[in-house]
Amino acid sequence: MTALARDDYDTLYAQFRWHVPQRFNIAEACCARWARDARRTAMIVDEGDGRVRRCTYRQLHEQADRLANALHALGVRRGDRVAIVLPQRPETAIAHFAIHRLGAIAMPLSMLFGPDALQYRLADSEAVAAVADARHLENLRAARGEALRHVVVVPAAGQRPALAAGEHDWQALLARAADRFRPADTLADDPAVLIYTSGTTGPPKGTLIAHRTLIGNLSGFVASQNWFPRPRDVFWSPADWAWTGGLMDALLPTLYFGKPIVAQEGRFAPDRAFELLERHAVTNAFLFPTALKMLMKHEARPRARRRLALRAVMSGGEAVGDALFDWCRDELGVTVNEIFGQTEVNYVVGNSSLRWPARPGSIGRAYPGHRVAILDEAGRELPPGRLGEIAVHRLDRHGDPDPVHFLGYWRNEAATRAKYSGDWCLTGDQAAADPDGYLWYGGRADDMFKAAGYRIGPGEIESCLVRHPAVANAAVVPRPDAERGNLVKAFVVLAPGHQPSDVLAAALQAHVRGKLAPYEYPKEIEFIDELPMTTTGKVQRAVLRERERARAAGGG
Repeated sequence: MTALARDDYDTLYAQFRWHVPQRFNIAEACCARWARDARRTAMIVDEGDGRVRRCTYRQLHEQADRLANALHALGVRRGDRVAIVLPQRPETAIAHFAIHRLGAIAMPLSMLFGPDALQYRLADSEAVAAVADARHLENLRAARGEALRHVVVVPAAGQRPALAAGEHDWQALLARAADRFRPADTLADDPAVLIYTSGTTGPPKGTLIAHRTLIGNLSGFVASQNWFPRPRDVFWSPADWAWTGGLMDALLPTLYFGKPIVAQEGRFAPDRAFELLERHAVTNAFLFPTALKMLMKHEARPRARRRLALRAVMSGGEAVGDALFDWCRDELGVTVNEIFGQTEVNYVVGNSSLRWPARPGSIGRAYPGHRVAILDEAGRELPPGRLGEIAVHRLDRHGDPDPVHFLGYWRNEAATRAKYSGDWCLTGDQAAADPDGYLWYGGRADDMFKAAGYRIGPGEIESCLVRHPAVANAAVVPRPDAERGNLVKAFVVLAPGHQPSDVLAAALQAHVRGKLAPYEYPKEIEFIDELPMTTTGKVQRAVLRERERARAAGGG
């Protein structure tokens, strides 16, 4: 789908009003209300070995009631934190819904976490119980503290480990539990989810999210997915359901609208991704820019040999860039809708190629219901064209509370206060707005640097490098330099079939120098097998920056 000439943005933004009920529960909205239809598919589970099974909303609901009864019998009460350490599988949704029906707080944790990462989060949250994949049990045992009294173990790949005291087999536990549960009567403002940020600056902070926060995500989800849902819509994203991107941008909003979502486990692989898109006639997807780059390098012209049903692709977490934008439009047949948000204020800015034109390189406009501005260091709104910090107001344009805002950082009032300047929630991300309200991303404030007196943002340089056929991915950071303060350095992951060489490095430098400003081309290129990434698919430039500082100081 190519960008259309229509532009309904001003009308949509002006007319949009939030309708947040006083009482609201994620489990009721995303599962229970759809369970009345015994045949409605909630999840298409692709096992990766040719087997595919379907799970209905009724099955999810019945299992959630059993688990809620089981957890209550184990002593879990309203407001308690319950960890979920599971991949993309039906039990993950069941665990969330059971916890929400109890009025407890779900704390999703990535399967990639080791014992230290688990221990910090379990201790800080004082989680009383966990629902975990059997393959992760040893890590959880190593991280288990005094507060964690019970672990419900979900069998995986035939694994049924011997259980210790306080550990319970999922199937046996649910088999003994009653199949009806009277849910807690939750307010929309009651806490529902605790997600720990990645901790790129200091220890991870627990971001507490209310039930109503899901409602705050919906205008962005609908718009970025080109007016989801439609009758045959099927959603898929490789994004981990333990993170905001997978949970609030994929799993929960899809189920909120009563549509099926594809579930699959394992690391992202482009051949597997194309197989899933084609086999399940996926119409709507959320794919990180890193995943899109892998798809582009793996198969330049997918529609020449594949029958794809895609009608909308959303991307976020990193800048998409012109190269990916053009490839999605020309070769996938969709105009990628780039979005911006973060755990504290998610899904607040973005595109919707169906209703307003997407501009290549822009992260879009404020989605209906969100009041977004660019602020200077003193908290003043900046005019178009000026680079500043993206901020989101507590109230929408009509003066109504914006439900997307988080409740605060877990037991960290100082950090919560620091996140706000008056009624503006500060994101720490830089951008400039144009006269039409489109935002042009300038990178994280801590990713920006000066070289030879020029202010450098890595995104544009990285996008330019990826346009070269030899480059699969790239990250740009400053290299300390005695004369210029910093030099621009690029870490480059090569596409298959290309080998590192001085000749190729010079060619990449010339490639950038010919397209961007002279001061932006990388003075040094280092070829690397893979970039350091967060579990949410974002490049950890901070790791590379620290590596360069250590080298400059003689530390390596």
